[in-house]
Amino acid sequence: MIISRAPVRITLGGGGTDLKSYYSKYGGFLIAATISKYVFISANRRFYDSIRLSYSQTEIIDNINEAEHHIFRETLRFLSIGNGIELVSIADVPASCGLGTSSSFTVSLLNALHVYKRDFVTQSQLAEEACHIEIDILGEPIGKQDQYMAAFGGLTCLTFEKDGEVIVEPLQISAEVLDQLENNLLLFYSGIERSASEILLEQDDRSKIDDTEVIENLHRIKEIGLETRKALEKGDVDKLGEMLDVHWQTKKKRSQKMTDPFIDECYEIACKNGALGGKLVGAGGGGFFMFYCNNNNHDKPRLVEAMQKMGLRWERFHFDFDGAKILINT
Repeated sequence: MIISRAPVRITLGGGGTDLKSYYSKYGGFLIAATISKYVFISANRRFYDSIRLSYSQTEIIDNINEAEHHIFRETLRFLSIGNGIELVSIADVPASCGLGTSSSFTVSLLNALHVYKRDFVTQSQLAEEACHIEIDILGEPIGKQDQYMAAFGGLTCLTFEKDGEVIVEPLQISAEVLDQLENNLLLFYSGIERSASEILLEQDDRSKIDDTEVIENLHRIKEIGLETRKALEKGDVDKLGEMLDVHWQTKKKRSQKMTDPFIDECYEIACKNGALGGKLVGAGGGGFFMFYCNNNNHDKPRLVEAMQKMGLRWERFHFDFDGAKILINT
């Protein structure tokens, strides 16, 4: 029995510049953090020759080509694993919530299966293999952020070079700043599940043709990421709240699907009740809100109450510094 886990992530600045259509021409940069919400995969040798896949539904099949779950199917194919295996997935958060769960699933699955095969893999290899499966094989219009964050964990700066290389650097902050960040960032689930693919596909298509509006928007998003890094490494934590607001106002201009009247109302009420800034995590359109609230002003209880009145669910979290990890290997 092998049990693997990989964390999901929140993006603090620069999100969207990790798509190949942008970074291959201009280079990308973002800051993200993994949190204590995980996707777990258990792998076990099956008594029968069939394959059992268990997620929100269960498949028992005789051939991997029959699998309906596309990531299970393509990852088993990629690693040349045939019959006689049982795989189960469990997650702390729902799919399509903006926290990069699909990539966390893929990284966790790859890690479990490599251990199953007695392979040794690095974090970079896990991330790149997950990118290959999701982007190259399955054709998802996504970037490389989620896979690298799930593999490496932590508060991390990712630089995307034009040739596709990803440079991974820990954010250089003090323990005090780390504590402030963890205390002052709040996550609220909107209850709106959405597919990121539609929004990201629009961005990807417009980036490929050098649409001036989208390219200039992503240039600004990248600048925000770099400014956020500078502010945090200087210890100016409250600057993050301001930068999140600028990020959200800039991000909304990329697509009409990014927001709706309910999302706008939630954001406006949050800012009236102590939030210095915030945004929807991920591509937009739903999922989780992330707000920055200066806890020194005792605004957090007011913000939480206001969001709960809007029907949002507060999810407490801590930062994760493990990344992809094998919990059990017997």
